[in-house]
Amino acid sequence: MKVSGIICEYNPFHNGHLYHIRKTRKNGATHIAAVMSGNFVQRGDTAIMDKLERARLAVRSGADLVIELPVQYSLSSAENFALGAVSLLDSLGAVDEISFGSECGDAEKLRKAMETVDLAAVTHADEIRQIMEKGYTYPRALNSVVRGYDPEAADIIAEPNNTLATEYIRALKRLGSDMSVFTLKREKASHDSMTAEGGFASASLIREMIDNGSDIDELTTPEWSAAVAAAVSKGETASLSRLERVILYKLRTCSVEEIARICDVGQGLEHRIYGARMAGSLDELLFTVKTKRYTMARIRRIMLALLIGITKEDMEHLPPYGRILAFNERGREILARAKEKAKIPFASSIAKLSQISDTAERFAELEIRASDIYGLALETVTSAQKDYKAKIMIDME
Repeated sequence: MKVSGIICEYNPFHNGHLYHIRKTRKNGATHIAAVMSGNFVQRGDTAIMDKLERARLAVRSGADLVIELPVQYSLSSAENFALGAVSLLDSLGAVDEISFGSECGDAEKLRKAMETVDLAAVTHADEIRQIMEKGYTYPRALNSVVRGYDPEAADIIAEPNNTLATEYIRALKRLGSDMSVFTLKREKASHDSMTAEGGFASASLIREMIDNGSDIDELTTPEWSAAVAAAVSKGETASLSRLERVILYKLRTCSVEEIARICDVGQGLEHRIYGARMAGSLDELLFTVKTKRYTMARIRRIMLALLIGITKEDMEHLPPYGRILAFNERGREILARAKEKAKIPFASSIAKLSQISDTAERFAELEIRASDIYGLALETVTSAQKDYKAKIMIDME
């Protein structure tokens, strides 16, 4: 029995994800445990479909166990996103390796690039700060410094999937985890590419195609394609644009101090955000706040964190539990293996998990609130408190 952990969003699932799962199994994995973002995703957006439906389809597409990544980690920087997800896989106590795609496709090169970056962050801190004072983001300033003495490492961290891959490796090191690493070279369509190639397309392109009513059959599995079509016809797809007025309302009725407490807000950014409170649209708000230093994805994440109420204090704790969204018979075997080794509780009921500790109660509170807000982003608004009533998918076919 070899359990491989995959960190994913499946927003939506496409042929690249299927290729990843198949290659992971070809590498020897008999079981796959996936940690998946819930109703909000790392690019600062709503997931196109509800997390339970995406988890159900993930199990039908090759995953055996799907665990939810808490919303404060799914709506965070690459570093925190990776830390929260790797922590859950490590805490399960049953995962042998983590498997991820990268443009590099070489785990040792990724590890060396991570070490180079970590060294540069300490030894060239003043130089990095000076570049940032010119209005550049921290990653761009860091890359500029690294390029000065290790061009190969700079090239590696310049690619989006490589960047996330190095964060997974960094999280493993930080947690002292003994999980091994398997990285698959990303082929065909690049991250956020808006063109399809040989049946492969980025999730960004597929989401745009869904919005335009285009056929996505060749870019994903038949079951996912049918599920997306059904969700569209029933008004069960979500869009950030439908949260425009509640986001504007939240910003117009909060204080600078409240904004300053939100995670990922620093360096006086709260004043810039507060100064944009009279914006008449979400686009106007985002473009008013955005600068070279603050990416659009970061601003979107901050606005959603403000709406949900995710504070800096909420990032001080690793996940205190693992919430199970779906599993099959092999998933049950993973859970059986984890029974004596898990470092935190794993269960499906958020009501029961919330009773573990004060920290668990806070995590559950944020998750329930996020789901309630997500319901407002759907074409057909759903009722509140849906997380309490959710039934997980158990597939024993």
